[in-house]
Formats: sequence, structure tokens, C-alpha cells
Amino acid sequence: MFRIIHALLALAALCTSVPAGAAVAGHGNNHPVILVHGFLGFGPETFEHSGFNYWGGYGDIASHMQVYRGPRTVFAAVVGPVSSNWDRAADLYAQIKGGCVDYGAAHVRKYGLPGQQQKPAGKCWAADPKNNPENYPLALYPAWDAEHPVHFIGHSQGGTTIRALVELLEHGSPDDEGGHELFKGGKVGWVRSVTTISTPHNGTTFADAVLNVTPSLQTPLGDVLKNRWANWELSPDGAREFNAWARTSPHIYWYSVGTVATEAGAWCCNATDRVIAPIQTTYHQYPRLDMIPAFKPMAGEWIVPSALQRGLGGYTQQTTGRVRIDSDWFPNDGVVNTVSMRSPAGHPVREFDGKSVKGCWNFLGNQQGYDHFDILNWPNPGPSANPLYERISDIIFAL
Repeated sequence: MFRIIHALLALAALCTSVPAGAAVAGHGNNHPVILVHGFLGFGPETFEHSGFNYWGGYGDIASHMQVYRGPRTVFAAVVGPVSSNWDRAADLYAQIKGGCVDYGAAHVRKYGLPGQQQKPAGKCWAADPKNNPENYPLALYPAWDAEHPVHFIGHSQGGTTIRALVELLEHGSPDDEGGHELFKGGKVGWVRSVTTISTPHNGTTFADAVLNVTPSLQTPLGDVLKNRWANWELSPDGAREFNAWARTSPHIYWYSVGTVATEAGAWCCNATDRVIAPIQTTYHQYPRLDMIPAFKPMAGEWIVPSALQRGLGGYTQQTTGRVRIDSDWFPNDGVVNTVSMRSPAGHPVREFDGKSVKGCWNFLGNQQGYDHFDILNWPNPGPSANPLYERISDIIFAL
């Protein structure tokens, strides 16, 4: 732990002391982009017949990025929808590089779910289309290495999944995981940049505020969510442990984007849904009228229709030994607290000023009025999120 704290302090000093312009790489590049979905997410072929994409709803963000000042190579990956960051990272590695998924022998023994296999049958991708007797789907980018790096963009848990992958690529696992290439470490330079969007770097209070107390969520899906959110990396307490393990690599350009779809309370005229929250206080946050309806009941001061349990916009927690939750956590996008999206707690961070710095989080700001899925262009009244992805493209392809 002392080693990790010392390294974080050193990186923080680097992040704030680099002279203006010193870290700008202006030569440009055309490395592939890998999009990584969040919790309960899905791949581009999951709802192929409906035309609905995780990245874009009835549009297609990947296709838009491909032609914006392109041509560019942009892939939408698919990983376990309710898996841990480690397991999703293993899925992601095999899907990009090729080969079969290996979750690691020691990891499965210690953390695996009942019945989980270290090497699940058939979960493979072919690196060579001419040598594919099992007719596996083709790997996204088999050439991937230090000479052929990639850019990653992750939404929600996709961001922490990428962080887990970077940690394994560069540092591997100290345990005996069975010899798979992913766990050997030493793969520095394989990732040019990482951009996270609406990512719960420090967890989300959705678990404490909603899932642990709402009777209507006592369903099989609710049980899965509670396992994954309350006792795992997506809760504030679990995220704190994850952040001590998944380092901010000094070899990579890191960017983050926040989303916020709540407003401070007012007696009128603050763009919130007054049906959900007719009585408001200026201290708490309330869902905007244009937030996706499914999340409005949980996003404000109280869970609606309950008046006994705080929602994300009013939940606090100060138990000794746990992560302290105060009013800074009230603004949210319906699913994740906005303050958690900026950077992992204790890791170096700076406001992006047009100059990119390696080894710390370059915060691109909060997208005001965008909820957790508006930022993916899912159907909902409001502006398109395409300008954000165009801005990200301009930044990462200029590195």
C-alpha cells in the first residue's frame, strides 16, 4: 500500500508541474479505437434485427467516428454484461488480440463465481482467418502490440474495465494464473489513450440508495444487481479497493467526461420534473424533466414514491471505515454520481486546457443535461452527443 500511495503522489506532482505544451504530441496518428460498453451492456449484434446499438441507439456512434475526419478504424467490443472488471478485461483482451478467454487460475479459485471455468469453452476469437477450423468470430485487431497501439473509449463500467485491462497489460498478476499472456505483464505502449465517459471511478451510490432498500427490486435481476453493485467495484467501498490496484499508467494519455442530469432544488423554474419532485430544497438535487423516465424516481432527494429512503440526489453516508458520502455526491445522471466520473480518488487529475498530459487524468468537463444514456444517443428528447465524440476524436487522433 505504501508503494502505491508513493507512486500516486509522484504522479500527482508530475501532473501539475509539467510546463504548458511540454506533453503535447502533435504528429497525429490513426490508431484503431475500441469502444467498451458498461454494466448490462451489449454488442453490436445483440439486437441486430431491431437496429438498436449500445453505442448510438438507433444511430451508430462507431460509424460516425469512422467517417468523421476519417477514415478511421473503430470497433465496438462486447464483454460480460454483469462480470467483474477483471473478467471483462480478459474478455476484451481475447476479443482484440485473438485466442481464447482465460480468467486466470488463481483468480478463479479466489474470486470466481460458483461453477465459473477458468477457460470457458468456445469463448474464443480467431487471429488468423485462414486458420480457423472452429469457425470462431474474427479478432478485432490481432496486430495489437506496442508498435500497433489502440485508443480505448469506455462508457460507465466500460471505463473501469479498460483500467483493469491496462493494469494487467503492464503489470500482470503476481499470482499463478496459469501462464496466459495477459497475466505476464510487460506490455507497455500497447494503449495510446483511454477516455472514460460517465464512469463510476469512485463507485455509485445507486447500490446503497436504491438496490438495498427498494422492495420492487427483489427479483432475480435485482439480486444480480445487488451482488454486482453493493459488494463489488461499482460501489464506493469496492471502488476504493479497485483504485488501489488499478494504477493510472504514466505511459498513457487519460481523459474523462462527466454527465449530469439533475438540478439544484428551487421553488420553481429549474428545468426539473415537478411531478416527481413538487417540493424541493436548494440543498438537494432533482431529476431534470428531460431525464430518461426510468431513472427519475431514484435520481432526486427521495426515491419516489417513497418518502422514507433517500435517492441519489439526497443520500449521505458517514459510517466509520466506509467511503464518506456527502452533498458533493448529489448531482448525478440517474445512475452514477457526477463527482465519481472525474477521476479515481487519489490519482492525479487536471483540467484539460487543450494540452494533453500523460500519466494523469485530463478532465474534459461535465456534459450538462445529459443523463447516463443520453450520452450514448439513446432515444430521448435532447441534443445529440455526436459533438462529444467528435471532440474526443480531434483530441486522441492528434496525439
